[in-house]
Amino acid sequence: MYSKTNLTLATSLIMTMFLSGCANTAADYEPIVDGPKDALFYDDLADCKKLAEQREYLNDDTKSEALLGAGIGAVIGAIGGDTGDIVGGALVGGAVSAGGRAWDTRDERKNIVLECMAGRGHRVVG
Repeated sequence: MYSKTNLTLATSLIMTMFLSGCANTAADYEPIVDGPKDALFYDDLADCKKLAEQREYLNDDTKSEALLGAGIGAVIGAIGGDTGDIVGGALVGGAVSAGGRAWDTRDERKNIVLECMAGRGHRVVG
């Protein structure tokens, strides 16, 4: 059986690795455009990347989903009847849910870059 401290530490490490791996992704996306990639393109791209970075990974949506996942995980853990199972289920459920939402945020950042570039007149194709 795992102790509460070990489970907390393991979950924290997993979430830190996951979120740090995503930290600069998607906002660094360079879209495919039908047109020139001149100085204006790169100036606009830099501005759009900065805009996309404003959508943080640890946002209210991520926190809400982590809480929901923790609740569901705790309920599933309670089936085992052991306090360690409840805590472990809550930690794993919270981590999985937060990780999934962070992945969605990655896609949102990419879409912000795409829409921003299109809004600035670049013919974005992907």
